[in-house]
Amino acid sequence: MFKSIAGILALASLSAAHGDHDQIPMAGPHKDFWYNTLPGDGGTQADSVFSGISTFGRLPYSPCLSTDDVKYDIAFLGAPFDTGTSYRPGARFGPSGIRQGSRRLNLYGGYNVPLQANPFSGDMKILDCGDIPVTSYDNEWAIQQIEEGHNSVLMRRPYTDADKAGLSSAGKTLPRVITLGGDHTITLPLLRSINRAYGPVTVIHFDSHLDSWKPKVFGGSPSEVAAINHGTYFYHAAMEGLLKNDTNIHAGIRTTVSGPSDYENDGYCGFEIVEAREIDTIGTGGIIKRIRDRVGTENPVYLSIDIDSIDPAFAPATGTPETGGWSTRELRTIIRGLDGINFIGADIVEVAPAYDTNAELTTMAAADVLFEVLTIMTKKGPLSVGGTNHEL
Repeated sequence: MFKSIAGILALASLSAAHGDHDQIPMAGPHKDFWYNTLPGDGGTQADSVFSGISTFGRLPYSPCLSTDDVKYDIAFLGAPFDTGTSYRPGARFGPSGIRQGSRRLNLYGGYNVPLQANPFSGDMKILDCGDIPVTSYDNEWAIQQIEEGHNSVLMRRPYTDADKAGLSSAGKTLPRVITLGGDHTITLPLLRSINRAYGPVTVIHFDSHLDSWKPKVFGGSPSEVAAINHGTYFYHAAMEGLLKNDTNIHAGIRTTVSGPSDYENDGYCGFEIVEAREIDTIGTGGIIKRIRDRVGTENPVYLSIDIDSIDPAFAPATGTPETGGWSTRELRTIIRGLDGINFIGADIVEVAPAYDTNAELTTMAAADVLFEVLTIMTKKGPLSVGGTNHEL
């Protein structure tokens, strides 16, 4: 009992220290009359968490690909593509599923307790830009659509620090894009888009698979189109010079391979490997240290997360499930340990909602993982040099 009282007092003290400025009721499109209050009292009432149009974390929606006028610092963008998968299709429904799984993120105000920040209440402008229109009939054209759609959203003047020097090749500050996949093939056109803005970049890759196989090993490469798929995109990225060599890292790897040569080829592509089983010996802290030591804190870093890095006991709805993975809690802990890294963009892929349970385990896990990523990005602030200036 005394411990409970002490805990309550500690929470009360914490609340008093931070004040109530973050605890603002969610506003919405409905006049206060619909909240059973007297007309004229002022304010608006938000939709219930189970109603309204689904956007990521109930963020404002803007069709960014249909206008050049809207400004933002971070944009969520869907890439509903799954015709590069080798096992289970269905990730074309990933963007809508992840948005559905994210409905409760902002229910109590969105404060991230471990990271001590609220990504939804800061000065940065965050939008859900909807989905890139992607054809399901022509992979070559679809990949081009994803690259151009992403680049259109990436290369605009941001809402904050638009005139400040930044990390891009042109020395400008750019907005950041978090992409909702889609199978993992989409990371190749996303890296092509990133390369147009930043040049070769460091990649942190959470996955149970290497995804750096040579096309002749993975799928047999019967054509140039078939050679690009969700198991070969890092090979192509390395061959195209999109990756900054010897700074990239896989984490969560546990798949079977064709032989030791797969690991040798992966090293040639510029990656270090952290096996999923290493968590049993070095713990989450050791994995965090391995990643941070590899990528550094100065490099522009792209983060790619395959939901199958989580064990199928926690995230069953994925294209190529592998047992022996991390729990959702462990992955979230590891990602929080990357706080302070210069993330210039991110994606989460291989969420195939049709294989989920009615409890929406996988889509919620994906949304919660991105909540950690979004918090890290907002804590870091605009990736600019100098002060902060909001555009009107």
